[in-house]
Amino acid sequence: MVHALPLWATAGFDRAYGGFHERLFPDGTPDAAAPRRTMVQARQIYVYAHAAALGWYPQGLPLAQTALETLLARARSPGGRPGYAYSVSPDGGVADPVRDSYTHAFVILALAWLHRASGDGQLRGLIDEVLAFVDEHLTAPDGTLYEGAPRRLPRRQNPHMHLYEAMLALREVADHPEAAARAERLRAHLEGRFLDPRTRTIGEFFDDAWAPRADDDSVEPGHHAEWSWLLHRDARLAGRPPAPLAAHFLAFAADGADPETGFVLDGVSRGNAPRLRSRRIWPQTELAKAWLAAHEQGHAGALEAADRILGAVRRTYLSGPVSGGWIDKFDEAGVPVDAPMPASTLYHLFSAAAEVERVLAPAAPG
Repeated sequence: MVHALPLWATAGFDRAYGGFHERLFPDGTPDAAAPRRTMVQARQIYVYAHAAALGWYPQGLPLAQTALETLLARARSPGGRPGYAYSVSPDGGVADPVRDSYTHAFVILALAWLHRASGDGQLRGLIDEVLAFVDEHLTAPDGTLYEGAPRRLPRRQNPHMHLYEAMLALREVADHPEAAARAERLRAHLEGRFLDPRTRTIGEFFDDAWAPRADDDSVEPGHHAEWSWLLHRDARLAGRPPAPLAAHFLAFAADGADPETGFVLDGVSRGNAPRLRSRRIWPQTELAKAWLAAHEQGHAGALEAADRILGAVRRTYLSGPVSGGWIDKFDEAGVPVDAPMPASTLYHLFSAAAEVERVLAPAAPG
């Protein structure tokens, strides 16, 4: 993070606009023409607020505050309709007015950590405003999330996972009185809606009645690792042992890794056979986080496994031409994909670094 935070705070931040660029080209220059997704703005606000709270990058706090002011001015309730637009254009106009569940989960995460970093009590009102919008406009009668407003298919587990993450953050860093109960309801959907009863693997795409899509036999190991880490985190906050699914999901993700490189693939079958042999960087960071969580529970060899994957990431994905940047994806032949670096990936890299600090720093000498 020593180089990544300054990179995205300078080349990755549009001073004229007041918010973050969507992506950087491999040479470190911004793609200034790309629409700015609210989800990306929220992820970057989270990163810089959390980094400021840790003391890693104190100048991240005013940066996050400026980005939030821009987000509120341009994406919040445009046209008088409640909720946050999916994206805005570089000139500040609304590019996509859809109110997306995934997006709103990250707005809550960003507000929670900015509240922690700044101590600004007014952010609690914004948090409650987003929660009320999610309840009224994005939540189905059974408590699951619609994909967005207007409604569309397929329905996905992913927005639920990230809203669950946001509720855990609200509990941990904002002490929100509803956070624990809301997290519990979201966790219940994992077993009640998203799991295949035979393999206990997590489906990604569903119809409106939460039946898995018939043509979809591919699942994402990265999301299994991410859920494993979240279940561990939930248990830690609640003071109870983690759900058995946490270990099951970690084993599934790790067992399906490429035997030559140790990296998690982008897609496998429910039986853990390769389906999509490309490999992005973010599943690797989620696997490392899951191993660190297992280490906290005394799992033999977990710390060594986390160290192996993080070391391999440093040697490969972080070997790009720009200091603080990364190679976001390798193709099925192991060749780097020549494509821009998405700003959204910084959230994954930062959260892995923050977990290393949280789990291992207390044990460091001195």
